[in-house]
Amino acid sequence: MNTPKKTFYEQEVERISREHGLPQHYYAYVRQSKAFMERHYGDKIELDKIASAAFMSRFHYIRVFQQVYGLPPRQYLRDLRIARAKELLKKGHSVTSVCFNVGYESLPTFSKVFKRGTGYSPKAYQDLNISNRE
Repeated sequence: MNTPKKTFYEQEVERISREHGLPQHYYAYVRQSKAFMERHYGDKIELDKIASAAFMSRFHYIRVFQQVYGLPPRQYLRDLRIARAKELLKKGHSVTSVCFNVGYESLPTFSKVFKRGTGYSPKAYQDLNISNRE
């Protein structure tokens, strides 16, 4: 009986499972949580709720996510938000609207995180990129 050829994803899950010794169903849960973050990055996302939806404790979820993606979930979410903020700033959206659109509730916090991640304040980044387009 011929077994169908495994997809790249199935092969990667098996490889990671062998290397890290984690049950395969963890990968599906973590992948779903990553997709959830990508869809809802602009909302308030609580790590405890995501972990419980993945049927793991918060600390176990963080470890598994980091093993699978190479960085903790909070850092992944922060990087995702910064990437989206950069896109919006390049399009000319105001810094305040970008702040709230990407899930931050405080402009000073957003500015600090953005500067730490890019080396520029949001306004300086926007000015630099808008002037380069013209």
